[in-house]
Amino acid sequence: MINGAHAIIFSSDADADRAFFKDVLSLRSVDAGGGWLILALPPAELAVHPAEPGKPGQELYLLCEDIDRTVTELESKGITIERPFHDERWGRLTFIRLPGGGKFGIYSRATRSRGTRRISDNMIRGVIFQVSAVGVAHGA
Repeated sequence: MINGAHAIIFSSDADADRAFFKDVLSLRSVDAGGGWLILALPPAELAVHPAEPGKPGQELYLLCEDIDRTVTELESKGITIERPFHDERWGRLTFIRLPGGGKFGIYSRATRSRGTRRISDNMIRGVIFQVSAVGVAHGA
């Protein structure tokens, strides 16, 4: 029934943010015309959380296998990373500042002990979209 997802990031500097995703994060892309890039994302998963006052209706988090290694690589490319990291029961989280001023989360999952439910490698390398009960993004 559903075979993919389309996410939209609204930006005050769309050209700079498109270049960031294409050149810094090395996401493959196609030009849909007029410089409008459609960027390929890794496999994804969707989580629906209860709405929280003051929280946005949607959030975007990129997943990586080793947050320390990934952050070191991003910082070597001049990317601003928020510190300190947030150590949560589900993983280690930080935020990346986009050239257009926006930000998004990046995290690695907590190491799971034996006997706990394993999450597929596709999910670990994927992208998580959080959509609250408030609504769904345009074009999603």
